[in-house]
Amino acid sequence: MVSTASAVRPRCPRCLRAHSACLCRWATPVAHPVEVLILQHPLEVHEAKGTARLLHLSLPRSRMAVGETFGAEALHALLTAPFDTRSAAPRAVLLYPASPHDAALGLPAPPALDPAWLQAPERLRLVVLDGTWRKSRKMLHLNPALQRLPRLPLVHPPASRYATLRKAHQPHQLSTLEATCAALAQLEGHRETFAPLLRAFDGFVALQATWQSR
Repeated sequence: MVSTASAVRPRCPRCLRAHSACLCRWATPVAHPVEVLILQHPLEVHEAKGTARLLHLSLPRSRMAVGETFGAEALHALLTAPFDTRSAAPRAVLLYPASPHDAALGLPAPPALDPAWLQAPERLRLVVLDGTWRKSRKMLHLNPALQRLPRLPLVHPPASRYATLRKAHQPHQLSTLEATCAALAQLEGHRETFAPLLRAFDGFVALQATWQSR
């Protein structure tokens, strides 16, 4: 009889996946002045088709935290505490579209994004919610500090390269990795910077599609 402990597949300590499905080979570090904070829903942590961990491994100026509801002090620190020794406090911006359903959900209208902030992308901290639309809406609903952040909507988002793995409800809906790359390119004005990461992402998607078809 095989014990439970021995039956558990060993996981890569870096990407947290089983060694047979390790995605570290696809990690492609890119330079990006905008900081990125990824808040991941707990049910996404071991999702085989998830892209947040690959994104985090590829963005040196990123941090990742897992939770559905965050304590007020803990979330405040995630939004405002420096990632490094720079003196300027970050300006947190939530990557999330305005929605006509916000009022129905009891969410207040978010504050307007100050155009002056966009002139200094190195001071921005892009906050990304990693989860399905339903999960991300719930995270927003349960964490008032996120509701108080100005939002960044994507302007002319690209077509998703992810459709073979996860069905989107709307054509503009992207994976966490794709949406974040598009937002960083929009803020920094250098779309070509993220081309190597998106090409690596294509390889990850192709491999996942192969496994999914077996």
